[in-house]
Amino acid sequence: MAARLIDGKALALQVRERLATESAAVLAKTGMRPGLATILVGDDPASHLYVKSKQKACDAAGIYIDDHKLPTSTVQAELLALIEKENADPKIHGILIQLPLPKHIDSKVVLEAVSPDKDADGFHPYNFGRLVEGHPVFEACTPKGVIKMIESTGVSIEGKRAVVLGRSNIVGKPLALMLLQRHATVTICHSKTKDLPGVCREAELLLVAIGKAKFVTADMVQDGAVVIDVGTNRLPNGKVVGDVDFEPVSQKAAWISPVPGGVGPMTIAMLLDNTVESAKRKAGMM
Repeated sequence: MAARLIDGKALALQVRERLATESAAVLAKTGMRPGLATILVGDDPASHLYVKSKQKACDAAGIYIDDHKLPTSTVQAELLALIEKENADPKIHGILIQLPLPKHIDSKVVLEAVSPDKDADGFHPYNFGRLVEGHPVFEACTPKGVIKMIESTGVSIEGKRAVVLGRSNIVGKPLALMLLQRHATVTICHSKTKDLPGVCREAELLLVAIGKAKFVTADMVQDGAVVIDVGTNRLPNGKVVGDVDFEPVSQKAAWISPVPGGVGPMTIAMLLDNTVESAKRKAGMM
């Protein structure tokens, strides 16, 4: 029996519709819409496309955009000065630094310069620490989107055996913490994990974020599992695929997310969600 599809586009549309109502409530109370500053350095085509899609989603959600496109020659001091300006701007409730940054700029320094109160991406060490202790303020957008996708299936996370493939600070580690807080039993796998296929087969929730095209095959998946594919890989023929071999795995899983159209739209939706939450918090509405 083929798996049911977890439609990230449809879920993201629902989120944007909710946020449009919440943004209108913030505007009515404060006279200002929730505001997001987007900062892009350089001319990477994919980054420009990502920022454009985020800005389009902001328009639909009633969020004000302060857009900054800086040349590759921008020095770190200039970028930090801009971030400080946005940190102090009362119209801005969230700040997005589009990654990757040019090699001459230290991403760690830049991300830590963003005020934790405006860290819409959820990357600041303060917010990561709050997540570790179980009292999150801003949660990283991609893992937050994955959680929403699991919840949309109606499958309870509590008590489930969850396996996370990938241990990055952006996806794997925060996702494992979010699952743990929802009372799943969590295993994080990586390149040194022994008998990786066997560990994956134990997963009732299999979350894949390793950046290798079609790495997870059907023999690695338990019958009836929920499979979320975070990967985005471009094949030599130009086709975009995930980290999961979609067609055969979809014949074993109960639920599966597609690539594209799965986690990607939900990541953007959670960026907007964090921005509106920040505005509501500042307005005393939550």
